Amino acid sequence: MLQTDRNRPRTVTGPLGEALDRDNLPSPNTSRWVARRKAEVVAAVDGGLLTIAEACERYDLSLEELASWQRAIEREGLAGLRATRVQHYRQMHERQARQS
Repeated sequence: MLQTDRNRPRTVTGPLGEALDRDNLPSPNTSRWVARRKAEVVAAVDGGLLTIAEACERYDLSLEELASWQRAIEREGLAGLRATRVQHYRQMHERQARQS
């Protein structure tokens, strides 16, 4: 189902409980992606504020990169998006998958 601007939410709840709207999302020119900004983009997509295609285009992301942010939040929460922890969590989940 295609989402039109009329049936999109005006705001969604951000990762820290704050209201996010299109005006206070990270800038399309963002070059430093901290965990909070990544989580805001994921919240906007998950809440219907942005479509996946709009988020990828607006932030020049690949579908795989956005999907990896979504998986990291699902698995580990905000901490899973920290660049210093990504490799640790990836290895941990790979070990768990092999043991299953």
